[in-house]
Amino acid sequence: MNQVLSPVGRMAAGGGLKTITFGPDHPLLLSSGQVLSPLTIAYETYGTLNADRSNAVLVCHALTGDQFVGSVNPLTERPAWWPRVVGPGKPIDTNRFFVICTNALGGCMGSTGPSSIAPDGQPYGLRFPVITIADMVRAQAMLIEALQIPTLFCVIGGSMGGMQALQWASSYPKRVHSCVAIATAARHSAQNIAFYEVGRQAIMADPEWRDGDYARHETRPAKGLAVARMAAHITYLSEPALRTKFDRSLQARDAVSFGFDADFQVESYLRHQGQRFVDRFDANSYLYITRAIDYFDLAADYGGVLAHAFRDCPARFCVFGFSSDWHYPPEENKAIVRGLIAANCDASYVEIDTDKGHDAFLLEEPHFESALTGFIDAAAASRGLPLKAEAA
Repeated sequence: MNQVLSPVGRMAAGGGLKTITFGPDHPLLLSSGQVLSPLTIAYETYGTLNADRSNAVLVCHALTGDQFVGSVNPLTERPAWWPRVVGPGKPIDTNRFFVICTNALGGCMGSTGPSSIAPDGQPYGLRFPVITIADMVRAQAMLIEALQIPTLFCVIGGSMGGMQALQWASSYPKRVHSCVAIATAARHSAQNIAFYEVGRQAIMADPEWRDGDYARHETRPAKGLAVARMAAHITYLSEPALRTKFDRSLQARDAVSFGFDADFQVESYLRHQGQRFVDRFDANSYLYITRAIDYFDLAADYGGVLAHAFRDCPARFCVFGFSSDWHYPPEENKAIVRGLIAANCDASYVEIDTDKGHDAFLLEEPHFESALTGFIDAAAASRGLPLKAEAA
């Protein structure tokens, strides 16, 4: 493993991961008032940082994402999760931009989280402190400082990633040139909190959860985590998409039991999603990250006035909504834009007509990709960045 001591932390690369670890001299002060130290952030980069360090794009992942936005995850062998958007010649063109993506604080792909080893040599488990979206952004800001990037050209993310992007613009307004928030919200709704609570209760009801201490017992609450994933996954889809893909179709006739097995194709699909998920995600990370999303309310620290969260923010904003998204419906995204306009920010809103639901931003949506490219190019022009890679 190669290690380099940066001005503020120790950077390392090995085992398929790039990490930076901040020691006792650079603790992370959390929203709760607690301090997290040491702190490790795992990240991936694509492209080349230009001479004046002005072409950096920070991509923020959603709840179950990771830092491998544009490449195969070497630990799970899963493909890149946003290959239509990040890569050579894509809307976020890695021939033009230096792209950074971190594994969120509390995650399970190298960043410090509940499965990490605490200073006493044992996994944190439920001793891990409660975290917020703002804490995730503070941790990312520590990495960006370590990379000596004074201002990000763009911060972009969908779903929970969109919350992080908005938090960046609010917390560090002078360090963000442009911000793209996709299929997200400025606060988590009661309905979404309810769905996440069902998932958390499924995990905690699994006997193998062991009060969060399953690592020490060398077991996993796989059944509970699978159910949590199934419940959440339903909110990422739309009824028209489910009807088109599955409707009430049964499995092959010789496989139908007319009982409680997966007789319907949609049941089999959800069970498959749940089983795939437990192989790559940590149950306690799911508890902590969903709770961080639940706590998210960008206006809460500003007297309940969203516009005040973006006061004096010079960034250019583009907010995307998807017509069939009922997880973060278009009205939630429009509310963000209204807050931005009330704050006199440069903001635009694009609503994509689609039947693909919340996950549309991860799927093939040419109108979304075209609009995103247009915004990125306009922002690049205002930043003085070349519009074509060969001009870089």
